[in-house]
Amino acid sequence: MPEFLATLTHGKRFKAAVKELPSDDLKALATRLERIIAGIETQATATLEKEAERNAKIEIIRKQMTMLGLCINDINSPPKPTRGKNERRPAKYMIEVNGQIITWTGLGRRPTVFNIKLDEGFALNDFLIK
Repeated sequence: MPEFLATLTHGKRFKAAVKELPSDDLKALATRLERIIAGIETQATATLEKEAERNAKIEIIRKQMTMLGLCINDINSPPKPTRGKNERRPAKYMIEVNGQIITWTGLGRRPTVFNIKLDEGFALNDFLIK
């Protein structure tokens, strides 16, 4: 293949190689080359347009990020896990009474067992789950 390209790109070699071809064949070859060149130029233009469009979109996103006070690290960090609607909150306090373990999340009404122990002088922090 390099020999073909050397012949094609060198003026005298190319002229010598096509010297014996009829002019109709040369014209057909020229037409094919023009179509190939036009296709390559069209493809290059389309690529440049896509790249310009992409760069414009990136610039819009950068401006929006600046307005919102975000940086690229905010986007690359994984999202914080959220609990589902029916997922229970983990227990924060635990107490054992008569071999039965009673837990409490710290939200809502405090179980009676905890109230009794608090009245006895214990602190709520004594029942924290570690």
